[in-house]
Amino acid sequence: MRLDQEGESSNVEDRRGFRVSPGMAGGGIGTLVILLIGLYLGIDPRALLQQTGVDTSAPPAQQAGAPDEMRTFVSRVLSSTERTWGEIFRASGRDYEAPKLVLFSGGINSACGFAQTASGPFYCPEDRKVYIDLDFYRELRDRFQAPGDFAQAYVIAHEVGHHVQNLLGTLGKAHAAQGRAGRADANAISVRIELQADCLAGVWAATANRERKILEEGDVEEGLNAAAQIGDDRLQKRAQGYVVPEGFTHGSAEQRVRWFRRGLEAGDLRQCDTFSRGQV
Repeated sequence: MRLDQEGESSNVEDRRGFRVSPGMAGGGIGTLVILLIGLYLGIDPRALLQQTGVDTSAPPAQQAGAPDEMRTFVSRVLSSTERTWGEIFRASGRDYEAPKLVLFSGGINSACGFAQTASGPFYCPEDRKVYIDLDFYRELRDRFQAPGDFAQAYVIAHEVGHHVQNLLGTLGKAHAAQGRAGRADANAISVRIELQADCLAGVWAATANRERKILEEGDVEEGLNAAAQIGDDRLQKRAQGYVVPEGFTHGSAEQRVRWFRRGLEAGDLRQCDTFSRGQV
């Protein structure tokens, strides 16, 4: 990826090195979060508990003056999304309010509740912030076999895609529909939400590349591979050895690749309607 034309975003909050309050995020609550995540994803919770601890203490903050290349990278990716979505929104007569990106380590309290690194990066619509533990990138590379800087950028762009959904009102409507639905239908709505965020990530990449040539050889393949590796079917198979389609909340590998590619090729958010009948 080429991000030399992007400055660093001023919307990064670095909370690494902060300890989560034991009263808010003790081991019991952390364990409950992991169990709920497993049940929601249709994954055997025991598999998750075997793969991660529930210690919510954070490692010491980085030494002052030490280089922090990953923080610089995510800050520039965020800046690229701000620039790109700002342009897209202005073209349609809207204002784009950029989200904050929060870096954390171990565990974090957000307006949407407590989360650990094991739950992965997430967007909280209640405070309009994207949360990520940068250790996830090591997991993405080593555990999920999805290396590369564009794979890492895709993760941020996907979460920013949820922010775009929130600004457009799509996310609120979808969550309201989930609240009225049974578990199976709520999961199906969740899949549509996530696939649209994949498509919007593709729209960002296509638009930024058209304007500022951010993509290099092999980048698209890195992004598509990352989308495939974190498909629900592959995650379930890896965690428990079998697939439970009715437990999908993000979409299969094929679906995630298809919608991310659609955004990349179209470069138009109007092509990201995953909610119309028959689209998914």
